[in-house]
Amino acid sequence: MAKNRFKSKELLLQVIEMPCCVRNNSCDGLIQAHHLLKPWIDGRGMGMKATDRNVVPLCQHHHTSLHTKFGNEFKFFQAHFRPETYGQTLAKDIYEEFTGAQG
Repeated sequence: MAKNRFKSKELLLQVIEMPCCVRNNSCDGLIQAHHLLKPWIDGRGMGMKATDRNVVPLCQHHHTSLHTKFGNEFKFFQAHFRPETYGQTLAKDIYEEFTGAQG
């Protein structure tokens, strides 16, 4: 059992108000908080998604595409002309900005 799993409804609500992190002409649908498949912190457990420290904003179109076409963030972000670790870096920045604003 994972201990100290970070959960924050407030952070998730902020993330879904952000623009899709792909930001191109194919963005479509509401923004969703994508929990990274390859987290920058905390890891993932068997059958458990990453903690809320590991979320990035994706429109519905890109969120679905990541899961069905690519299967992992590294390939997904590379296909969208970003470094493979873009999602990890962005999730860390979002979390740090959120906790800085909270403190």
